[in-house]
Amino acid sequence: MCVRRLNPPVVSLLVLLLLACAGLAHADGPAVGSEAPDFKLQDQNGAWHELKAYRGKWLALYFYPQDQLPSSTEVARDFSYNFPAFREAGATVVGISVDDVASHKKFAEKNNLQFRILADPGKQAARAYGVLKSYPGAMELAKRDTFLIDPQGRIVKRYSDVEPKGHAALVLGEMKALNKKAE
Repeated sequence: MCVRRLNPPVVSLLVLLLLACAGLAHADGPAVGSEAPDFKLQDQNGAWHELKAYRGKWLALYFYPQDQLPSSTEVARDFSYNFPAFREAGATVVGISVDDVASHKKFAEKNNLQFRILADPGKQAARAYGVLKSYPGAMELAKRDTFLIDPQGRIVKRYSDVEPKGHAALVLGEMKALNKKAE
């Protein structure tokens, strides 16, 4: 049997790769079927919201990178347009990004949003849901991911790296189908 010694830089590289892989596994966030991580965040008007307040109804919880980006605006307007249909189906919509309350207030007013957007400047919710992404320059923003959460607080569907156009209607349709199936 031949045993070969690895030099210290190679060992260091292997350790870093293993740690990175372990971090990636954790960064994926909660699995479908698991309980949705709780949060306590302020909305665009400064009111506090916790996940437990949404128990008993379906929740489309969507994360987006930043206020005022064209893709973020498109998703927000899409959910706002479909918001009455969500409400009619016994569901609600909540958006989250790492922007602050003041930024959310401007964004919500400019786009006449009908639902709450929550400020996560401390990035706790984004981390808990596994959507925090690092960009060059050490900037961390949320990815465009949506979690469909059932009335019992369990994640029933995760949409990763969503395409903005038509996303809200897709989530609404799948939520209605799941709700009908559960009846």
